[in-house]
Amino acid sequence: MGEQTGGVRVAADGLGIKGPRGWAFRGMSVDAEPGSLIAVEGPSGSGRTCLLLALTGRMKITEGAAAVGGTRLPKQVSAVRRVSALAHVPGVTDLDPALTVAEHLRERALLQRRFGDSLRGLLRPRGERAAEARLRVDTALAAAGLDLEALPKGPRTAVRDLERLEALRLSVALALVARPRLLGVDDIDLKLSDGERDEVWTLLRSLADAGTTVVAVCTEAPEGAVKVSTRQSTHEGTHQSEDKEKADALAETGRA
Repeated sequence: MGEQTGGVRVAADGLGIKGPRGWAFRGMSVDAEPGSLIAVEGPSGSGRTCLLLALTGRMKITEGAAAVGGTRLPKQVSAVRRVSALAHVPGVTDLDPALTVAEHLRERALLQRRFGDSLRGLLRPRGERAAEARLRVDTALAAAGLDLEALPKGPRTAVRDLERLEALRLSVALALVARPRLLGVDDIDLKLSDGERDEVWTLLRSLADAGTTVVAVCTEAPEGAVKVSTRQSTHEGTHQSEDKEKADALAETGRA
């Protein structure tokens, strides 16, 4: 079977996640066509990252149901993970500040070749597989808008020397190496200027326009996005630490 391309429809009804300290979020619903830009908006701590992780199959939902393409949550989380990828999620997709951009890209391409390809793909000649890996990386960099030659030391630039927007673009590029049909991007407001946030939204819209369904966490959704708000998502007033709930759930379902 060939690799499926294009975005997936995301439909969810009454989603909720409850942990030891109460509800991270509850009553969340969304219906977005393939290639949509979905903005999960709300203040920090309102469960928005947990919702992002739930929709991408990284966090087990407590109530409600969702369909991601032809797969269903909560029963088919593994299938959802196979068609989705994450970028810029603290504690999940952290970049190593000591590694260079080129080292990150090589590592991701290697992981994709070893664990992401089909058995048929693994049996292809080494040169063909290497050429495919280079194509994946080049395509991902172009889609993320990251020009390696414009970096201070080109591909040899260490992550710690990247500007925040450059680091975010690198994280997106690494996620795109897997050619996901659903891309999740956490807190795009984090330490970015207004102009930089506008650039990020332009990037994410371009990815959605090219066919990938994108879910992005933000404080306020931009015009034209499918908006899902976590501002009034809990019903019990017992908001737990989102970071704690995220860590507990990822320990159960796996980080990647």
